[in-house]
Amino acid sequence: MLAKRVIACLDVKDGRVVKGIQFLQLRDAGDPAELAAAYNREGVDEVVFLDITASAENRGLIVETVARTARQVFIPLAVGGGIRSVADARSILTSGADKVAVNTAAVESPELITALSEEFGSQAVVLAIDARRQGINDARRDGDGWRVYTYGGRKPTNLSAMAWAMEGEAFGAGEILLTSMDRDGTKNGFDCELTRAISRAVRIPVIASGGAGNAEHFAQVLTEGEADAALAASIFHYGEVRVADLKAHLKAQGIPVRL
Repeated sequence: MLAKRVIACLDVKDGRVVKGIQFLQLRDAGDPAELAAAYNREGVDEVVFLDITASAENRGLIVETVARTARQVFIPLAVGGGIRSVADARSILTSGADKVAVNTAAVESPELITALSEEFGSQAVVLAIDARRQGINDARRDGDGWRVYTYGGRKPTNLSAMAWAMEGEAFGAGEILLTSMDRDGTKNGFDCELTRAISRAVRIPVIASGGAGNAEHFAQVLTEGEADAALAASIFHYGEVRVADLKAHLKAQGIPVRL
């Protein structure tokens, strides 16, 4: 069995790492380069850097901040936010990132996923999906209970999360970063039902995001939720959970991790 990955997320706004609850009530968590360096030392398997307002503000990602962060890590770095073209992705990858994550631009132009995959390889293309649970009527119509949101969670779409995940894979995405908007920042645990549904619908790796509050939440989503990796932000940023302790907990439960 492949090792499960523990990933730290840097949600960046105006050059600073922030964290909120359900994409709102943002508070400062520090400098992205400094936090990335700390996570590199502590043993996370990957870092995800997301410029969370780039699409909403209709601007490109802050390349110099990405480059400064990339210099601090020797583990895979995925970067997303404001990537709308192959040229945008190239500037991020040449700045030191290993992968690019696309969300809003991919929903609006799915062929972007294919273009990125053909240019850089599917392993470098992450489809980020922000999903919110819907009412029973929507669930019946869509075939699943979650709707895709874009522009940093500000704009609902008519896409079902499951259908979009399968389409994204077909277009060439090599991985899915799946965020439960309902659980984001709540520390009540990942949405294992959502993660399991998407994991079973696709053949590419799924990263669970949204809701991490303790080590057991990771264990649950990596087993019951069938995720290939799990991501957290605030519990790492504010020292509530240490990466070494988390990995020791997962290993003790028989979950393969890189130590």
